[in-house]
Amino acid sequence: MRLTWLGQAGYKIETGKTTLLIDPYFSDSAASVACHRKQPVDRSVWEIEPDIILITHDHIDHNDKETLKHFINENTSRTVLSPKSVRKGLSEYKGNHNLVEVSDGVVWTNDDVVIKTVSARHSDEFAVGFIIETEGKKVYHTGDTLYCPYMLKEILNVDVVILPINGRGNNMNAEDARKFAADIDASLAIPMHFGMLDDIDPHIFTYKNTYIPEIYREFEL
Repeated sequence: MRLTWLGQAGYKIETGKTTLLIDPYFSDSAASVACHRKQPVDRSVWEIEPDIILITHDHIDHNDKETLKHFINENTSRTVLSPKSVRKGLSEYKGNHNLVEVSDGVVWTNDDVVIKTVSARHSDEFAVGFIIETEGKKVYHTGDTLYCPYMLKEILNVDVVILPINGRGNNMNAEDARKFAADIDASLAIPMHFGMLDDIDPHIFTYKNTYIPEIYREFEL
């Protein structure tokens, strides 16, 4: 399994048969509500051909129309998994797409990948996280969320967790993210939500087994 961090919460995950794209943000749309992006867009991101797009919630740096219209249009045919808050707007995109509305507890299987939707605690009440199981591993992308103990019962035997550390906008801060990773006993924790709209140093996240990703650089699990 190959992963590439695309900035903010964005990830590309590639398996033997399937390419997944999670929360892509390749524009500067957030400047209208927050600030300009601090990390430039690598032109290679526009060449990604995802089989499945996962969108965790309806905030502009996760559900970005300027980005998504490149991947969801009349020339493409995608499967898109998203919560109710996002799904209602996806019909605006042209093309023949499989638009799947998910909530916590939903399981979706595609070739060599099984995707489970889990809950998130965020300002978008429909926000979700995704557990992606493939090649004998489980990767949990939390989406944007605070740490709430009730979430733990949904998170079983996760190998890798990708989680926010910025502590703003109803996200875990670095210390709560460390506790969360410890409570789910993740073998590896990867911070996200740093460096794009802020100047946060990811090394403030001090979980015992941490990998600090480099934007646009692929790594293997």
